[in-house]
Amino acid sequence: MNFHKLQYLKPEKIKQLQNSLLKNFIRNQIPYHPYYRNLFQKNNIKFSYIKKTDDLKKLPFTSKEDIAPTAKEPKKFLDFVLQPNEDLIKKHATFNKKIKIILNKEHLYHEYKPVHIHFTTGRTANATPVLYTAYDLQKLGESGKRMMDVLSASKSDIVVNSFPYAPHLAFWQTFYATKAANLLSLHTGGGRILGTGRIIKSIESMKSTIVAGMPGYLYHLIRTAKEQKADFSNVNLVIFGGERVPAGLRDKIKDFLKSMGSKHPRVLSTYAFTEGKAAWVECKEESGYHLYPDFEFIEIVDKNGERVGEDEKGEIVYTSLNWRGSVFLRYKTGDVTKGLFYEKCPNCNRTLPRIDGAIERSSEYKDFRLTKIKGSFVNLNAFFPIMMSHKDIEEWQVEIRKKNNDPYEIDELVVYIAPKKKANFEKLKNELKNKIISETEVTPQIIKMELKELLKKLGMETELKEKRIVDTREKI
Repeated sequence: MNFHKLQYLKPEKIKQLQNSLLKNFIRNQIPYHPYYRNLFQKNNIKFSYIKKTDDLKKLPFTSKEDIAPTAKEPKKFLDFVLQPNEDLIKKHATFNKKIKIILNKEHLYHEYKPVHIHFTTGRTANATPVLYTAYDLQKLGESGKRMMDVLSASKSDIVVNSFPYAPHLAFWQTFYATKAANLLSLHTGGGRILGTGRIIKSIESMKSTIVAGMPGYLYHLIRTAKEQKADFSNVNLVIFGGERVPAGLRDKIKDFLKSMGSKHPRVLSTYAFTEGKAAWVECKEESGYHLYPDFEFIEIVDKNGERVGEDEKGEIVYTSLNWRGSVFLRYKTGDVTKGLFYEKCPNCNRTLPRIDGAIERSSEYKDFRLTKIKGSFVNLNAFFPIMMSHKDIEEWQVEIRKKNNDPYEIDELVVYIAPKKKANFEKLKNELKNKIISETEVTPQIIKMELKELLKKLGMETELKEKRIVDTREKI
């Protein structure tokens, strides 16, 4: 559907559209899906039973464990790829589709032959391949074009992409977004490929207006540029991806840019997960992530798997509506949001569904054995707003380890800090300790480090993603 028309549809029209898309998708595509074809049969569910999005409740959830490769099943992920064959096409395709596919092999290859692969980061399971067909890559470009529309990018914008070069969604979504939107762009591969110094010079010489990358790395890059007195006066938009962005970090970035000549810098973030195959963006800070209701259907569910109200907290559950290659139904992302909204966005007037921007990864909850007889469940997400927002902190890392490196000892929480040069470390140390105890109920050790040493420890320019929270207990 034309995006200009779609983004202003009334909520009831969007619901009708999604009902129709889901019904057709289940009927016309899921018969080619090995995993779901078996799941429907196993649960005595006919494809015709799923006529609207409410009918998805009849299906069990899909989890990371269902799709992640294992030593016994290294190719399990292929069960989630649409694989039509002549028998299945003859049995399930409509007459016109049947003729089109059987007579036109190029159409079959375009729609169903995998040609591109992304991998999940493997934080909570083995890295999982997610496959795209040529049809999907067109959709990836379209989703990127929509992102640029929501961001109010213009044809005159110049983009520097500093996401790490890898088979991961962030880099390639940015690549296809700039290509589809016809924007001049430089895809640097990040500090590990082009190097921070060269990226800074590129932003200056190209007079880049938009810079995209991981929050931790872009903070490092822009801080370094400020120290070098670089001219970033043309940069008016910073796009973050890969992590939740605390308000304090946005303010730091904007202050840096203003000091380098940028007049009205905006700092906006995206949300994505590899299985979703595309990224979503906010139109304004804290506006929520604007979805593409013709590409996916999103549910928010509680701990019991029941759908919650619009402004209620719960886990994000994803269903494909218009993809080929790897396809997922009722996929539990492990990400928790404060709400999913359908009313008109007060900032841009779009009526696209929006996911609340306060998203937490459930994988960031860790169990601590603080004493030999008593444990505590700690939300490591709490460290990001505390540390990223503090005006006296240049860089930081949290390490969870066993006391004396003894697997039978109690857990310890160590926070490494590179304070700003003029900061009072003892005052900062006490302030942080009180905040961390208040948020996590864990008393940390706080250790001062030189910035250069801590950047190396973080792997800022050597790792795909900086090592912000490290759990060394897993190695013991």
